[in-house]
Amino acid sequence: MRIKEKIKNNLSPEHQMSEAFITSAILALSGGFMDAYTYNGRGGVFANAETGNIVLMGQRLMEYDFHGAVKYFVSILAFALGIFDAENFRHIFRYAKKIHWRQTMLIFEIVLLAFVGIIPESINLVANVIVAFTAALQVQTFRKVAGYSFASTMCTGNLRSGMDALSVYLRERKPDQFRQAMHYFGIILFFTLGAGAGGVLTKYYGLHMIWLSCLLLLLVCLLMSAEE
Repeated sequence: MRIKEKIKNNLSPEHQMSEAFITSAILALSGGFMDAYTYNGRGGVFANAETGNIVLMGQRLMEYDFHGAVKYFVSILAFALGIFDAENFRHIFRYAKKIHWRQTMLIFEIVLLAFVGIIPESINLVANVIVAFTAALQVQTFRKVAGYSFASTMCTGNLRSGMDALSVYLRERKPDQFRQAMHYFGIILFFTLGAGAGGVLTKYYGLHMIWLSCLLLLLVCLLMSAEE
């Protein structure tokens, strides 16, 4: 009961649990974990950082390594399709009453990542497609922290927004701008922690470690249920 009261007290009236910092921080942990998992355990492909994949794909193409370029291209394509599907899912089920559409999406993500954990290394291409698709579902489903637009699976936009808010704060001394900057830097910190854990655990304990991302997403799902 006390935990529920604390959660409720930390939510401002205009914000849902899906926008609370604790929720976004856990999602960032999972996002960083997924990126490091695929890069370290699934053939050097990023799950979330499609800019990196595009750079590496372009390099392979210039080297006439078309086979090597394919693994990056399919990841990029899977991410794009994940964004497309998540947006359509939100449009269709946003008024669902029995279970919030974001929780449904989380459950779907958990199932997908659980399956990735049993995919052998010999078919990394399939695993990378599924993780990239899952990462896209997450970044499109959870788009705000405390009312500020953010991304839980990448850092470039968060870094830009954080530094922008910090610059305004130093010039105008508005507390809201400082709070906004700290939210972004906090998300980057948690993403970094997730990436570090994902890289180390995948290297030393194997491909099943993606199941830790499943646990993190399950925790987010439970937090959203606690709000209800």
